[in-house]
Amino acid sequence: MASYPPDFLDELKSRLRASDVIGRHVPIKKAGREWRGLSPFNKERTPSFYVNDDKQAFFDFSSGQSGDVIKFLMAFQNKTFPEAVEELASLAGMEVPRSTPQEVKRASEQDVLRKVLADAQDFFRKALLAPEGQDARDYLRRRGVGQQAAERFGLGYAPNDWEALKRFFLGRGVEEKVLLRAGLLKVREQDASTYDGFRHRLMFPIHDHRGRVIAFGGRALSSEAKAKYLNSPETEVFHKGRVLYNLTRARERMRGADGQILVCEGYMDALALDSAGFAAVAPLGTALTEEQLRLLWRLTPAPVLCFDGDRAGRAAAERALERALPELSASQSLRFAFLPEGQDPDDLLRKGGKRSMQEILQAKADAEETIWQLALARHGTGTAEQLASVETELKARTNAVKDETFRQALFRAFKDRIYNLRGEQFAARRQRQKTERLRGRHVHARLSPELRSRLGQGGSGGPAGSIREARLVISLIHHPHLFSRFEDEAMSCEFQDGSLARLWSQVIHHLVESPDLDSEGLRSQLSGCSELQTIYERWSRDRTVKTSEFVRHDVAREVVEDEWYDAYTINQRQKHLAEQAIQAAETSSPNERRVSTLVKLGAPMPGRTE
Repeated sequence: MASYPPDFLDELKSRLRASDVIGRHVPIKKAGREWRGLSPFNKERTPSFYVNDDKQAFFDFSSGQSGDVIKFLMAFQNKTFPEAVEELASLAGMEVPRSTPQEVKRASEQDVLRKVLADAQDFFRKALLAPEGQDARDYLRRRGVGQQAAERFGLGYAPNDWEALKRFFLGRGVEEKVLLRAGLLKVREQDASTYDGFRHRLMFPIHDHRGRVIAFGGRALSSEAKAKYLNSPETEVFHKGRVLYNLTRARERMRGADGQILVCEGYMDALALDSAGFAAVAPLGTALTEEQLRLLWRLTPAPVLCFDGDRAGRAAAERALERALPELSASQSLRFAFLPEGQDPDDLLRKGGKRSMQEILQAKADAEETIWQLALARHGTGTAEQLASVETELKARTNAVKDETFRQALFRAFKDRIYNLRGEQFAARRQRQKTERLRGRHVHARLSPELRSRLGQGGSGGPAGSIREARLVISLIHHPHLFSRFEDEAMSCEFQDGSLARLWSQVIHHLVESPDLDSEGLRSQLSGCSELQTIYERWSRDRTVKTSEFVRHDVAREVVEDEWYDAYTINQRQKHLAEQAIQAAETSSPNERRVSTLVKLGAPMPGRTE
């Protein structure tokens, strides 16, 4: 069996969800916290094959086999160990290391660095309990962190001494160059001498996915420090964009946290949330990276990002969305929880306890809602120009999503939201106009039969309404693929123009019977009825109808679908407004009827020149 560095195999498996790998070969369905399916090794009727993403393993009770994803590929596809590793590395986008003397040496050197870092943690922990660690212990007490919590998280103290840690290691025979490679020492520019990288700081050990110390974060205990938080530099064992603080404990916590994992901004926030019973992690002073998001999605399909409710919090949410959008899908998304302005999770928990955080989480928003709210906050919705800016941003956000199904779902959802906002603006504008026209006027007129007739057609049966309906039906004849794309909308259309309604009915009938009809075939079907052919020819030649780009034959599919859906929503809105107007006219006083009717039809008021 080929030999690979343990770190490589750990990294390889950490980048892949067991359910994703095995689900490529075996049909499995979600069952609680696991995935279940029929055994791929034995014939059976009752599922006894399980995949657990937390353990990165499969269990087949039918055959008695179990193991990780490598063992699964070896058993299911009869692959050798190297062949299975090669396949997984290809899926994870990693290069397989070769067993060369250089690789063996590199792995050995990394083991030495991790041993040094583990010893450094012991040094810092002892310093926290010594008299010199009083400032750090006072700080923890003020933040509500007791001794047990400090021990649980391995907290420590870096003495206020330029060479305390250096002397400790030199006394043990560890060379300075090793301490430099571990990120524990720094070099002075003026004389190339070395000194401790952390001084007078509360120390947070940072672990890899196997729970090994690979770096430190230090919180300054002096107001004179240049940086409030300081992290280890990147080393051979530490790459901050690939690590999340408290990930190992969060994985354990998730079993009792409804599978929910929270992403906060700092060490103390993660510590406070964990102590309150939540599964919580934090990036290391930067925005979430793609690799950190993949780590989170391995644990849960929808991690919850916790941000302050101020401008900085919204900016952090924006950055997270920009990184995540290309990879969002129905099976991996994000949730967002915004805290009261000026409060972080630690503040909230100390003031209101666990319940206060639970209430925030109950109000968490999904990615769609967050994208929408951020766009509204940036542009506003008071004017048509602002709403157009919102729509432009939403289109750009949606186009960034790679998954076609999810992208189309977002597109439709935002279309509906914009449509509703425009309807609200329209209704508000009409109400303002009505109020202005009623002010100071006394109109003596009743609703005439002629106006009742026009109003009863909902503004969609007159010339303008017929043109709107004609555009819908002619474009569907010219682009039959619209039916498969907007079947629900097409089936719900009700036309006021009788001739167009008959044409529409027959078009829908033919498309239901023959979904693969193209435009030429559909028109051939309609030509069998002279009345329908006449209606089609009349409206397809109408100059007003032809001005709409989506009606023409030679238009891009994307443009046709976009504009047809807009035309559909406008027609539905007009129909709805007309129905409201009739109801209002039936129940209002004679004076109000007259004014309401004139307003709905856009007619000038009596005695007023407009």
